[in-house]
Amino acid sequence: MIYTSTKALQFLSIPVYTIFKNLTIILIAYGEVLWFGGSVTGMALFSFGLMVASSVIAAWADIQHALGGSGKSSAASSKEISTLNAGYLWMLFNCFCSAAYVLGMRKRIKLTNFKDFDTMYYNNLLSIPILLVCSLAFESWTTANVNLNFPPAHRGPILAAMIFSGLSSVFISYTSAWCVRVTSSTTYSMVGALNKLPIAVSGLVFFDAPVTFGSVGAIAVGFVSGIVYALAKVRQSGAAKKPVLPTSSGPTMSASAASMRDSLKA
Repeated sequence: MIYTSTKALQFLSIPVYTIFKNLTIILIAYGEVLWFGGSVTGMALFSFGLMVASSVIAAWADIQHALGGSGKSSAASSKEISTLNAGYLWMLFNCFCSAAYVLGMRKRIKLTNFKDFDTMYYNNLLSIPILLVCSLAFESWTTANVNLNFPPAHRGPILAAMIFSGLSSVFISYTSAWCVRVTSSTTYSMVGALNKLPIAVSGLVFFDAPVTFGSVGAIAVGFVSGIVYALAKVRQSGAAKKPVLPTSSGPTMSASAASMRDSLKA
């Protein structure tokens, strides 16, 4: 999940990555139906449709920007389209890996009765060999590439930022384990998606992501989908807690049987 996430960010802008990340919620919701006996209401299904629509809008805006940029040659446009295609492919892998991770973590917590610290510890411990193998096998560790990504003039601040990010991820893992344990996997993912919306906006403000009608509209549709899903969960939980009147008062008894029961009670 971590490796495919970083590869998707390598090819996609932050807003597009964030919007496509919401598609993971749909996979998790139906995974809960299969594994944990969950249910998907009509309102939740409508919110899923809005998520898909926001992703389609984001992809359309990205492709239109790649094709219609002023002064771009056909070769440059083709290169940008191939970059986007690679990013969408990595994003597809990331959605499946993220859904498998969240569902598997919840199932493992239920089977082993792990505490939050245990879940955090083993998750991060198991990620080390996977990331190490992927990095050594698929990434370039040549001197030129290392100097390109870690310029000597800025190497210290970059390493300090990476260490700070790693320490922060420990607390993210701990709180994620707690959320998955006390709530449903789908609710955890939806809250995470809503938290990523400010990140999508910051990608438009602080980075070189193109600010277009499509990108802003996709973020807005994604935000509305989160609100619709939250309302769907509130209604679903309210219906589950609603008291149900009994349809019958129990088996019918004859007068003699009732008299015998009362005498026994006495």
